[in-house]
Amino acid sequence: MTRTSLTMLIALVFGGAPALAQTAPPAAVPLTLDEAVAQGLANSKRLADIEARVDAAGYVVKQRATGDRPDVSLQGGYTRTNHVEEFAISFPLRPDQVVYPDIPDNFRSRLDLRWPIYTAGRVDALERAAQAEKNAVGEELATARSDLRLEITRAFWALVTARETESVLARSLDAIDAQVRDLRSRFRSGLIPPNDVSSAEAQASRQQVLSIDAANARAIAEADLRRLTGIETAGTIEPRENLTLPTPATPEPPASTRVDALIADALKGRSERRALEDQAHSAEERAQASKASGRPQLALGAGYDYARPNPHIFPRSGDWKTSWDVSIDVSWSLWDSGRRGAEQGEALATARSINARIGDFDRQLTFEVRQRTLQLDSSRAAVSASEDEVRAALEAERVVGERYRVGVATPTDVLDAQVARLQAELDRTRAIANVRLAEAQLQRALGR
Repeated sequence: MTRTSLTMLIALVFGGAPALAQTAPPAAVPLTLDEAVAQGLANSKRLADIEARVDAAGYVVKQRATGDRPDVSLQGGYTRTNHVEEFAISFPLRPDQVVYPDIPDNFRSRLDLRWPIYTAGRVDALERAAQAEKNAVGEELATARSDLRLEITRAFWALVTARETESVLARSLDAIDAQVRDLRSRFRSGLIPPNDVSSAEAQASRQQVLSIDAANARAIAEADLRRLTGIETAGTIEPRENLTLPTPATPEPPASTRVDALIADALKGRSERRALEDQAHSAEERAQASKASGRPQLALGAGYDYARPNPHIFPRSGDWKTSWDVSIDVSWSLWDSGRRGAEQGEALATARSINARIGDFDRQLTFEVRQRTLQLDSSRAAVSASEDEVRAALEAERVVGERYRVGVATPTDVLDAQVARLQAELDRTRAIANVRLAEAQLQRALGR
């Protein structure tokens, strides 16, 4: 053995195992529907955006609530003025009294208090409007969560169906390939004509195309589920969910027979409707606040000054001196060129618009609940039909197999029976997935 060959053998023995370990496919990621929903809610950027808006709306409520509370500020400043001639008053037998001295350097400081003690309800109306807006954003958050749950449920069952489709087509392709090999062997033995082999090969090619499309659809469904859940780990996602429907202890009446009660529940439970009601309430409160701004406003003011010179003390002096003041201010806007009326009109028009949207939403919701209940009933009926299809396909496959063994059925008949049985099993899986999705859609329509 040459030195080069020995070196390659040593590298293969000692370095091959790590290389194989590095190229091994990543482990699969098992995932249930509940886990997918939990991860999607935790990783959603849209929910994080709305949660931040809820926090911002909460701070707006706090800001509005402080509108009728005292405001204390500390003020200070320095002013340089030009020199002036001092003004003094002369008295007999005593020194002159300087009334207005030359003080070019002026220092001032003030502790100031402002307290709106009566706003005609304007501050309270603005606070209620802000609180209603916060509630509306909170309902929007609930709506986004419900939408995300439904989207994850849809993507999850789409992946289940896509994986089952890929598996069925793979098994069908294996069966066709085995049949093609058998037909080629029988053709070489002179037992069958060449067109039987060609027909089987054409069917195998068609199944190969369908299998490629199914693999691509499965990859797209998995990518969609990763987008919604935020799962970034390597490895194929393996949905873990029971593909059997529980049998109720007592027959459940069709959902369409209790649709009126479901519609009433939906009108109470939909967060979108509550959000619209909150927005309308906010607009009405803003109209009240605008109306209140035209009434007299009363405020309390106070201050404590420490300045040199102090302008409140006469005669002026270059010494630091203190003073204080208390005042009550009344303001009444008598004319504002129509600004207040325009603000009030805009708020009332917005409230009317939102109330009209609530009426339209109720109509759409009534239709949606009826639609979802009918879809659920038809999906459950489809499951029963698919069960019958599977039983019939199994029986047909058994009969064709027995006929083939006694020589009264062709290989194509056997292949068609196998494919029909696999297709029936796929139809059953799709029907069950449609029931689960229809249940989720109905729950979403009810706001649960």
